[in-house]
Parts: sequence; structure tokens; C-alpha cells
Amino acid sequence: MTDTGLKTSDQSVRAFYETALRAKQAGELDDAERVCRRGQVIYPRDPNLLCLLGEILLARRQPQEAQSWFSRTLKNFPDYPRALEGKGRALLAERKPRRAARYLRQAAEALPDRYSTHLALGRALAMSGEGAEAERAIQRAIELNPDKAVISQASEAMSAGQAGEAEKILREHLAAKPDDPVALRLLATIAMDANRWRPSLRLLRRAVESGPDFTLGWIDLTTVLMKLDRYAEALEAADTAIGLDPSLPHAWVAKGGVLSKAQRHDEALEAYQKALELSPVHGGALAGMGHVLKTVGRQEESVAAYRKCIEAHPAYGEAYWSLANLKTFEFTAEEVGVMERMVGEPHLGDEPKVNFHYALGKQYDGQEQFERAFEHYRAGAELRRAQETYDPVHTQHLHDRIIETFTPEFLAARAGWGDPSPDPILIVGLPRSGSTLIEQIIASHSQVEGTMELPDLSRAVRDINRSRKDGVQYPEALEPLPEGALLELGRNYMESTRRYRTGLPYFIDKMPNNFPMIGLLHLMLPNARVINARRHPLDSCLGTWKQLFFNGQSFSYDFFELGQYYLQYQRIMDHWHRVLPGKVLDVRYEDLVRDQEAQTRRILDYLGLPWEDGCLRFWETERAINTASSEQVRQPIYTKALNYWRNYEPQIGELIAVLAPLLRELPAEDRPASLA
Repeated sequence: MTDTGLKTSDQSVRAFYETALRAKQAGELDDAERVCRRGQVIYPRDPNLLCLLGEILLARRQPQEAQSWFSRTLKNFPDYPRALEGKGRALLAERKPRRAARYLRQAAEALPDRYSTHLALGRALAMSGEGAEAERAIQRAIELNPDKAVISQASEAMSAGQAGEAEKILREHLAAKPDDPVALRLLATIAMDANRWRPSLRLLRRAVESGPDFTLGWIDLTTVLMKLDRYAEALEAADTAIGLDPSLPHAWVAKGGVLSKAQRHDEALEAYQKALELSPVHGGALAGMGHVLKTVGRQEESVAAYRKCIEAHPAYGEAYWSLANLKTFEFTAEEVGVMERMVGEPHLGDEPKVNFHYALGKQYDGQEQFERAFEHYRAGAELRRAQETYDPVHTQHLHDRIIETFTPEFLAARAGWGDPSPDPILIVGLPRSGSTLIEQIIASHSQVEGTMELPDLSRAVRDINRSRKDGVQYPEALEPLPEGALLELGRNYMESTRRYRTGLPYFIDKMPNNFPMIGLLHLMLPNARVINARRHPLDSCLGTWKQLFFNGQSFSYDFFELGQYYLQYQRIMDHWHRVLPGKVLDVRYEDLVRDQEAQTRRILDYLGLPWEDGCLRFWETERAINTASSEQVRQPIYTKALNYWRNYEPQIGELIAVLAPLLRELPAEDRPASLA
């Protein structure tokens, strides 16, 4: 096969068209666009191939570029209805409804029985203030194909960012036709976009029950189940999709994602390889393969996979950030030039731009061009913050309630409750505070299993909340729980984490954001140990701000919110030290890198583990590491990251002001000049 995915002997215009159309229908827009562009080079005047490319670009929300392809078609074929409709849709997407209506009227006259054309015309007329004519066009579309017209209306509303309108249309349709799998999937997509995973799960279950052969429904179901950490069910859904259409690369990519999350790395690589056999430069497969290879420490192969991805898909921002996120990687001048062009591209979506900005920030940071790096980090953070939902008042209120609930009296009354297992070792703290380094040191001990950032403690909170029928939530929901309920929570945690273990006596749960739940952990598992990874507040916060997270950490893209979050973290950790003295061991990153052996002995003593020299050679330990620091902890300790914040001191005044109460307590040499 060539890199178009077509056999060399079968590169007719029809073969290009059908291959691209099938990829588009499966949601494989990267592949669809690539095949169309290859075909267009060979058949530059074929109207269907040109229009399909325009439609793909519209689906990718690149209306201006889409318009250029429809215009090219109309230059050669002035009355071609498909190009007229495409041009109108592109203008509509650019918020130019009056111009759009002119083209769409011509298309509707040429295609009087095509419902989608009348529907698009109705929308353009409505946006132009032509209410009566708009109503007639929409009514005509509904008469021609009631069900598809409604689905198209909802899809167009979603494309225009009108999720509320789309949801209203779909719910009205489902009230009359509750088993329409396409409508159920679209409604689930709206829920997925809002990170409402459980409602989307219910909708997708209904979709595949109504349409057992609905491949795209099974693929989306795979994604949702994976988000909910239900890997066995997610794998079944992926295998069902593959069974329905084994030639669909996206299904294999979905399976690879599940296997990767489930730590089944060799099988994940096999799934991605199968996708690449079907589509040799599939962006998702190449990026997924790069992620897995990075996780298992095969860095050269990881870089090769990412590089192949960006060669085939220059606008695939995630692959560029993945390369930058290796921390030890440096781009070529040509690659930097591509990224600089991409961030200036007006029609590129926000998400790829975010990735490009962070990758450029990391590149210039490594070259010690700190002002230039800061501007890219800032631009990326602002774009990403607009996509996140975070309320600092909610965080403070939750911590208030935790402190009010977990009093010395409350804990004393429940002393000795829970599962007595001593197996878990939790590492908590804020991101970029040295938690992965601590984990790697401890996981180098022969009695300790290094796992990953586990979601199981958060799941215990959800279980507590769901068990209450009166609306009372955690932490207040803990108060009436009997001893047996806390014992069951502890046992459930031990059982659910068993899938990450291979039989060693102890295991690490390194989820930094578990720090507000240390009191709950103590009630469930009183003999679990907790290590708090600490770092200079400015280094910790700046490192977090410079990191683009795949998901979560929504507090990290704004200096004020980030600083407030750090203050809340410090406040809640101070509380645990007061009410559970000796429960948590604080380990400062600065102490660890300056005197590794002394701190390692201190950690092992706290854990009750015998000394092993291998813990000092932690970089020799071969294990999968899923965090941003994976490559950094595969080398000996270095001190160049100490007080790194000083490189950005002129730019981080807002963060310094928020953290001032803590910074003033530091030794003079560790304080910013403004607080000296």
C-alpha cells in the first residue's frame, strides 16, 4: 500500500473518492483529507473529489479553506449543485448568511428534493432576518425527510457551538422516536463535550441496543467506558466495533487507547500497528503509539512515531506537544518554523493552537529564551483556560467543609475502623513537585509495586455520594456511616486496585490530587502510608502552569487561580498534620536532589522498608511511567531545576502576589526580590 492507503494499481479517481468518503463517514477526518489531497494532485479538476475535500474541511471547522475548494469547482463547473451548496455552507459557517443564501437558493432550485440543501437555506435565511421564507425552507426539508432533517438541524447547531439548541432539537425528536440511534449518539456527544460521562454512557447504551450494528456508537461507547475506568467493558465495546468493521482504523485506535490505559502496553502497540496497516499515517494511531513507547521507555521509537505523525499531519498539534513533553527533546529549526506558522494560522482550531504554543514555550525555555517562552506559555494557557471550568470558591468551600468534618474528635471516635491492610503507599501533592521522582525511588525497592495515578480513592467518594438518598454529600455524608461501611470502602479500594498489581507486598498510588482525601483514606485504610511531595511554591506553581495536561488540573492555567489553589493545598495539608500527626511524611524536592541518600533513607524508614542500594539507582529501574516526568526520572538526579522560577521572576508578579503569605515565611535567599 502507498501512503494514501490505496493499492498502487487502483488509484482511479473513484478509488480515491470512495476511500476518502468512507474515512469521512467513519469520523477519520485526518485520513479523509489526506486521501482527498493526494487524489486532487492527480485529478485536479474532478468536481466530486474537490467538493468532498471542501466538505471535509467544513467538518474540521476550516470554512475559509473549504470555500476556496468549492470556488475552484465552480470556476470549472459554474452550476454544479454540490459546489453551490458547499460554498453556501462555508459562507454560513463564516457568519455571512446573506451571501450564503444566494448560493443556497441556486442549489435548492437545482436540487428541489434534497432536504439538507433546503435546511441549510432555511438557516441562512433565518440568520438574515428572512423569517417567513426561512420557515418555508425548513418546512420543505422536514417534509422531504423528517428524521434526517432533524438530525441535520442538530448537527449544524452543534457545529455552530449552539449545544443548548442542538440538545433541545434532539430531545424533541427523541420524545417521538426514542430509539433513534443516531439521535441518541448525537445527544451523548453533547454530554461528552461537557464531560458528563454517566449521562453519555446511558445514551450510548441505548443507541447500541437500538442499533446493534451501529459501529460509531460502539466506538464512542468505548471512549466513555475508558473515561470511567471500566476497561474490561471498554475493551468489549472496542472488539464489537472491530467485529462489525475490522477495516476501520478508528476502531483499532480506540482499542489501543483502552489497552494503553489498562497498562497492557504490548497489546496496545499491536492494536495501533493494526490501525497503521489499514491507514499507514493515521494521526491517532501514530500519536497513540508514541505515547505508549514513551511510557515504556522506548524513547527513540517514540520520537520516530511522533515525527512520522507530524510529517503526515503538520497541523496535528498534539504530536508536537508530545515531543516537547519528553522534556529531553529539541525541535529542528524547520519544525519550530512550522509551529510558529501554525499559531498564526487564523483558521486553526484552539486545541491544536494550545499544543503548538506549549511546544514552542518548551522549546524556547530549553534555549533560555525565557521572555519568548513565557509569551507562548501565556497564549496557550489563555486559550486552554477558556475551555476549562474551574471555580476557586468551590474549592475553598469544599476544604472548609472537610476541615469542619475531620476534627480530632471525629477521627478519635472512628480509630481502628476500616481495612487494616498496610499495602497502599500514597504519594500526594501538587503537579511538578517531584512526586514522580519519589515514586521511582520507592518503586525501585524489591517489595514495592509502582503502578500509576489511580482513580480509586476518588471513586470511593462517588460511591459515598451515590449511597445517600437525601442529597447529603461528602464529607458530611461520612458522619452517619457505621464501622462496617468504612471497612467495605477499604476492601473495595484494595480489590479495585488489585488489577494494577503483580503480587508484591506494597504498591504506590501516585495521584497528586488525592491530598484533600487523606482523612477519608485514614478511615478506610488506617495503616496506609502517605508521602506529601513538596517544592518551593513558585517552582511548583510555575512548573504546573508550564505543563499542558491531557485533562484535569483546570486550576493550572491562570496565575491567580493557581496561586489560590496552592494556598488551599497548603491549608488542607496543615490540617492533616494537626489532626493526624505522623500520618503524612513531607518530602521536599530541594532536600531530595541535594542529598538523595539521606532523604531516601528517611523515606524507607517511614515506610518500614529495609535499605536497598537499588533505590539510589532509580533510573535503572525498568517500568512504565505515565506522567510528564517520565524521561526525567530515567536519568540520575540533577539540580538545574532548583529555583527555576527566578528565570521568570519579571513575568510572574501576579503569582508572587497571591503566594506572598507563604513566600514571606521562606529564608531570604528563597524569596523574590519584591518580598526581600
